[in-house]
Amino acid sequence: MFQLDEQFLKDLGLDQLPEDQKQAFLDHIYSELELRVGVRLSDGLSDEQLKEFESFVDRDDAKVQAWVSANASDYVNDQSFQQLKQNAPQDVDEKALLAEYASLKWLGINRPNYRDVVSQVLDELKQEIMSNRETLLTDDTNQAVA
Repeated sequence: MFQLDEQFLKDLGLDQLPEDQKQAFLDHIYSELELRVGVRLSDGLSDEQLKEFESFVDRDDAKVQAWVSANASDYVNDQSFQQLKQNAPQDVDEKALLAEYASLKWLGINRPNYRDVVSQVLDELKQEIMSNRETLLTDDTNQAVA
């Protein structure tokens, strides 16, 4: 998997961004990646499938519980759930964790290529960023950041 962090910026040649802009830029990249991946993954899905997936994103507890009961009733013993729980912050809400698990499990069933899609979209986004690197490294006064 990938991390949107200081190393990500360094790999793109953007580690010279002012400190106060780095996190905002990473947040923007995450939002853009999420949007583009969502658009790509939703292509070809029925309205019913989209609504079902939205219930995970919206953390509709009743719908999440119903889906998990029907499709992954032994989730507590599923290694992917255990790994998700282990990597989650200690104070994470159990319902949020289950919704995240359900969304990943749902994608595995309905869009088994979702990891490839994420990787492809991320690569495309990286290329866009790299082709605009000089503009991104220019501050408000149009002087390149040293």
